[in-house]
This record gives sequence, structure tokens and C-alpha cells, in this order.
Amino acid sequence: MEVILLERIARLGNMGDTVSVKTGFARNYLLPQGKALRSNKANLAKFESQRSDLEAKNLVQKTDAESQATTLDGMSFVAIRQSSDSGQLYGSVTTRDIAALLKAAGVEVRKTQIHLPAPIKTLGLSDVVVALHPEVDSTIIINVARSEEEAEMQARGEDVTQRDDFDDEDEDGIEVEDVFEDAELAAEAEAELSEEDADDAAEEVAVVAEEEAATEASEDAGEAEETDENAD
Repeated sequence: MEVILLERIARLGNMGDTVSVKTGFARNYLLPQGKALRSNKANLAKFESQRSDLEAKNLVQKTDAESQATTLDGMSFVAIRQSSDSGQLYGSVTTRDIAALLKAAGVEVRKTQIHLPAPIKTLGLSDVVVALHPEVDSTIIINVARSEEEAEMQARGEDVTQRDDFDDEDEDGIEVEDVFEDAELAAEAEAELSEEDADDAAEEVAVVAEEEAATEASEDAGEAEETDENAD
């Protein structure tokens, strides 16, 4: 479908351009949002008669957006979420959540104005672009943390997912003897660990054997079908 743009649309065109778009995009977004008109002689004449007013209105909106961007750009907003020790969220932070954070700070934006490639699913700082106007963007920081205290730590550049006592490398290097002072207890613990490792290895072997058996059965069935077909 061909439409006449009534404002600049990113990666599509500028005000007054006649562009070809998918019918669904036009009917579900451009036309109902007042961002375009169907391309025909009547609408083209209507646009030209309103062009000066549309351009003046667009200039005012752009100026307001630039002023707002000066204040908003670089601002940080905290989203409190629960997560695992590794920082993986039990849920996510979406454009709707970010729009709510902005609204709470007195900034009214629609979730469609927030450019988020995918929901945020981990703790940390994320740069998010907000389209205040077709020609004006602002970048804000979304600080996802488990508490206000951790949000402050992350803002200072600290990693809240690190362990206080030891890191993963130290944990991997711990010997049983370092944990148990009694030699007999250490020996018993080491024996139990060895048995667990053996059980785990046995389970892995069993799983692999089952997979191989299933594969062989599938291949045999395929060969049988081919034999039957050839016989027919």
C-alpha cells in the first residue's frame, strides 16, 4: 500500500514522502496513529493544503523534544527485581516497565517510544534509547538491581554478583583436606565424593547408551521401511 507520510518515520521517509508499506503496517499503525494518509489525488491535495501547518507544528514539537532530551539524556532509573546469585532475573524488565519508571519521574512516554531490542533479563546497567520525537532521541540508563543499596553499588561500577569470600577459581581449587582438619573425616568425605563422581559418570554412560540405542532403532526402522518398499 502507498501512503503519504505526515511526519518523519525512521528508516521509512520524511514528511510529504509517498512510500510503499505493508498493508498491515499501514492499517494497524500509520493510518490510525495519524502518521500517514492513503496515497491518492484527494489526500495529496489535502496534505499540500495543510503542509505549512504540519511543518510549523512539527517544529514546535521538535523544539520541545530537544529541550526535554537535554534534561533526560543520561538519567538513571532503578528497577528493583529478584534474581539468582548469578544475576539472572526471575522475570524481565520490558518497555512497559520502563515507561512506568519514566512516568513516576514525571516523564510521559508511550512504550512504543522506547527502543529495547529485547527485555532486560539480568542485573546491571543498560543503555536504553527513548524516541521523544521522530528526529530527537535520548539515551537513559536502566539500573536493574535487587535493592536500592545494590543499585548504588552498580552505579559506582561494582559487580554485585561477585562472592565476598572467594571467587569461582578459588572454589575450584579447594581440596578436601583444607576443609576437614581431621584426617579420617577428610578421607571419608573424599571417598563419598569419589562415589558421587562414579555415580554421575554411570548415569552419563547410561544416557549415552540410551541415545545410541534409540538412534540405532530409528535407523533399523528406516532400513526396514526401505526394504518393504523395494519388495513392493
